[in-house]
This record gives sequence, C-alpha cells and structure tokens, in this order.
Amino acid sequence: MSEFQLVMPKMGESIAEATIIRWTKNEGDAIAVDETVLEIATDKVDSEVPSPKAGILKKKLFNDGDVVAVNAPIAIIEMEGSAASTPAPKAEAVPASIATPVQQITKQVETATATVASSGSRFYSPLVLNIAKTENISMAELENIPGTGSEGRVTKRDILDFVANRSSAPAVVAAPVESAPVVTAAAPVAAPVVEAPKVETPVAKPSAPAKPAVSLSGGDEVIEMDRMRKLIADHMVMSKHVSPHVTSFVEADVTNMVMWRNKAKGIYEKREGEKITFTPMFIECVVKAIKDYPMINVSVDGTNIIKRKNINVGMAAALPSGNLIVPVIKNADMMNLVGLTKMVNDLATRSRANKLSPDEISGGTFTITNVGGFGNVMGTPIINQPQVAIMATGTIKKKPAVLETEMGDVIAIRHMMFLSLSYDHRVVDGSLGGSFLRRIADYMEAWDVNREI
Repeated sequence: MSEFQLVMPKMGESIAEATIIRWTKNEGDAIAVDETVLEIATDKVDSEVPSPKAGILKKKLFNDGDVVAVNAPIAIIEMEGSAASTPAPKAEAVPASIATPVQQITKQVETATATVASSGSRFYSPLVLNIAKTENISMAELENIPGTGSEGRVTKRDILDFVANRSSAPAVVAAPVESAPVVTAAAPVAAPVVEAPKVETPVAKPSAPAKPAVSLSGGDEVIEMDRMRKLIADHMVMSKHVSPHVTSFVEADVTNMVMWRNKAKGIYEKREGEKITFTPMFIECVVKAIKDYPMINVSVDGTNIIKRKNINVGMAAALPSGNLIVPVIKNADMMNLVGLTKMVNDLATRSRANKLSPDEISGGTFTITNVGGFGNVMGTPIINQPQVAIMATGTIKKKPAVLETEMGDVIAIRHMMFLSLSYDHRVVDGSLGGSFLRRIADYMEAWDVNREI
C-alpha cells in the first residue's frame, strides 16, 4: 500500500502555524475522502482538517496541543488499492502552490526530530526551530530560554523576546580556551609583543526580558488564558516587535452621516429585512481614501514593499467570549453601499456563531476596529500583521462646534467622532498617515444627506 502525507493547511497569509485542538481519528481508523481527521486553531479561527484521500490513519506525527508550522506533515495515511512498490503521489499531496517533494519533507522532519532529540525531552515547535535557525541561535542558547508555554515549552513570543534582547545586548568577548599570549592587533609592527594576563572573562548568556514578579493574596483568583487568548497575545506582541507603531488622530464632524442614517435606516430595513449600521458607511469612506493614497494598502517583506492590488478591508468583531476576530471584506472597492451592508451584517453574524471559514479571515490589506462600540472616544489599535495600518473609530457624541457660514461663525450642536490611525513607521511617515486619515474624515463630513439607497 502507498502512503500519503497529510499536511497542516495554510490558514491565511499572515498565519505561520496552527495548534492541534484534538484528533477526531485514532491510529488504525479508516478515513473516507473529505472526512475530518483533526481540529486545529489559530489566533483567528478554529477549523477542521479533512483528508483528500481515503485510507487508514497509520501514524500521527503530532499530539493534541502541539503547535505545527503550515505545510508541515502532521499525519501519514495508508491508502488502499495500490501496490506496495508504487510510490506515494507527490503532486496530489498538497496544492501545487505549496507542494513540497516528499523526500525534502521527510528530511526536514528527520532533521527537526534529531534536533529535538539531541536537546533532551524538551519539545520545540517547527516554527521555533525555524526562527532559531534563521537567527543563528544555537541549541545551547535555545535550552536556556525560559518557556512560558505548556510544560515549559518555548513559544514564538519567548524566542522573539530572546532575539530582541540579544540584539540590544552589548557584544561580549569570550575568554580564550587556552592560556596563550594575546597580541594587540592595533600595535605597530616594531612594538614588542605584550602578553595579556590570564584573566577568565565570563561569557554573558542572552536571556529573555525578565518578567515582573506577581504576588497573590488570599482572595485572588488565578484564571488561565484560553487557547485563543494565548494566540492573540502572541500575535499582538509579535506585531509590536515587527512594526514601530505611530498613531495619528483627527476629529470628524459626522452630522451628515447621522442624519442620513436616521432617515434611511427604516426604509432599508423594511426593504432588505436587515439593519444598516455605520460600519459599511465608514468602510466606503476608507476605500475612497485608500484609492487616493494607495501606499497605505501595502505590506513589508524585508526591504521590499508589496503594493496590494486588491482592497480587502478587515473589520474587528467582538466574540461572546470577549476575544476578537477579524473577518475580511474582499474587494471592498467593487461593492456599493448595499453590498457592503449585506457583507458586514453576514460576517458579523457568522463571527459570533463561529461559522467563518479560514478564507474569510485571511487576506486583509487594511483593518477597521470600532472602539466606540464600548463607549470609548478613541483608541490606539495594534496593527494586524502583515498590514501596515489600522483605524479605530470612536463613539459619536453631540458637541458644540464652530461652523463657518455666510453670515459669520456660529456655534451649533454637531455629531463629532474621533478617528485614530496606527501605522507602521518603517514605510508610512507622518505625512502619509496623517493625510490619509484626514482624507477619510473629509469623505465622512461630505456625506450626501440626500443620497438614495
């Protein structure tokens, strides 16, 4: 019988790993085509992994709770109806865009296994090992990194903290192994050789930033983070490590938007059977501004800037558990206001019911989060990698404001709202970030109160 390697599927552009929640099949169980083999989770969504081939689950390569890099083999399925000498098909193992030769995958797994085995019983995820290899972290250094994961496991956040601390630490010269004379390289040729005293210089070991000590009193309750909260925490820390954040603010007069919605919401609900919120209106203004400033719609890859063709707007949505998820409206610039409204309502409803597919929470190029929904006037959101900007909308409040009229300046009650934009200062300077945010506010303030829906 031939064997087929089931791999960890790619769950989104910015997602490099996923956690195995539980296996729905045991070794030796029969598996039908498209039958679920295991359940996985990322910081964005939970999902099931089906098998594209029928056969018998021969071997699980990982256990429940393990973190696995995308495209890495996770199980071996023995397929029926093939001769033992027939090699396992390579082209059909995974989609062509992510296919890897079986021999190369096997070699990678054997290398990772050997590395882990040489380090004792401590487990390292493929992602951690990959980061260690990229950053030239030796196994001895890896062993000394304090792990905050399950059973002391080193997480992505742990190793990134270690890398950041190591890069900022001063270089330390190690003492020579043998007590040999040391010659100062900068001395003139005619100068005599100077023998350095035998002094053992201690080698400083880089370590992760010290975590603050937490004391407990008798009435305190210790609540462990759920799986999704842990992943969100890792993602947020990673974003801060990757992007130097800057936040700009503007205050927008959204009176026209409020007046128009008050007039149109009853008509729209009666006609379409659903409500119209401010969110699709905000998205429409953001899309217009992105067209004016397309360098906001980019990602950074090393020293390259990737200018996105599509405008895919993510909208942060709160879940009943208190966690956040960011469904994405693909090609938002191709939709009218009615289309945006229906998409926003559908994604928000299915987000709360945990019914989103991996594709619906991936591929975003810009994100909006509504802190005003919690009564906050403004916020400083963290960039959703690999994007370079995220906008927060504050609560809409009535305020006295100065209006310029033909008869002179007057004070009137207006509906005002703060907008805040956090952006990656590596590629977005204050001029671009501030101008883009101001342009969004301009489109909001110029909303046509007589617009038909």
